[in-house]
Amino acid sequence: MSRDFSESFLAPAPAAPVDLGPTPTFSIVIAAYQAEQFVAGAIESALAQTVPAHEIVVCDDGSSDGTAKAVEPYRDRIVFLQKENGGEGSAKNAAARAASGDFVALLDADDTYLPERLDALGQLAAARPDLDIVTTDALVEADGERTRRVYAGASRFEVDDQRTAILQGNFICGHCAIRREAFLAAGGFDESIRYTADWDCWIRLILAGARVGLVHEPLSVYRIWAGSLSSSRVAYAKGHVQTLEKAVARDDLSPDEQAVVERSLARRRRSAALTEAEAALAAGDREARRLLLGVAVGRGFSARTRLKAVTAAIAPWASRRAFRRRAGSRLQRPGY
Repeated sequence: MSRDFSESFLAPAPAAPVDLGPTPTFSIVIAAYQAEQFVAGAIESALAQTVPAHEIVVCDDGSSDGTAKAVEPYRDRIVFLQKENGGEGSAKNAAARAASGDFVALLDADDTYLPERLDALGQLAAARPDLDIVTTDALVEADGERTRRVYAGASRFEVDDQRTAILQGNFICGHCAIRREAFLAAGGFDESIRYTADWDCWIRLILAGARVGLVHEPLSVYRIWAGSLSSSRVAYAKGHVQTLEKAVARDDLSPDEQAVVERSLARRRRSAALTEAEAALAAGDREARRLLLGVAVGRGFSARTRLKAVTAAIAPWASRRAFRRRAGSRLQRPGY
């Protein structure tokens, strides 16, 4: 018997009264790159849904490992695509174009759905046919241990002012499902943004009028792993800047929204500068001193951050040891 998730729905108030609609179909799309260790688990979780997916589309984005071999046992139950490497956005776009469901439900190759996830999303989408994006909470798994929920503590799902909120940060869990026609009409993911392309897409969709709903129960698993500070953190920080530079250039923002995105961009630029300086320090890069001094004299940094940057620039060998100890406990995403 299907479980009733209606008590867990969070969404903006509808612009006009809405009637219960039919349950839409969902195509689960999985972008896979160097994912031989994880992709079978993702596919198994998609196949184990209590309400079956319309289809499962897996796109191998030019992997050079055993990803294709790991997918082989499922080939008669999925749609399988292979393409040259073009990045996560490119792979998801290809899978979405090949899909035929009403919604495309995103699932990263290193993550999993819990069995009732599509059922919950279907109930929300039927109850609120005015929503173009639907998602659920997720469990964060660090080194195999489930530690917390995505929407916990400072991380919250925005209900009231989604236009402003999406210009401040990405409040949409990456495992969301998007109405396929709206996604394709918006151009899908911007393939020139190798990191944070999802945030850019949600900005464009929400500013075009899309609304987002949440089933506030953890119904998927989002994996991260412990490792040292790496270039991927720098790339993500720069991707945030790239996304907001694109948003700030729009000509359809209100004065208040323009001010919000400009503040967000300034904050993300500071974060990217600090992340790049830390990465250079950890790597012993000769550019570290210049980058640290840039933080020390940069606008908007706290006095404490400036002092730490100056100290690290003067005595990088001492600061490097302390920084590497801290960086060793940080968590990162595998795959893309």
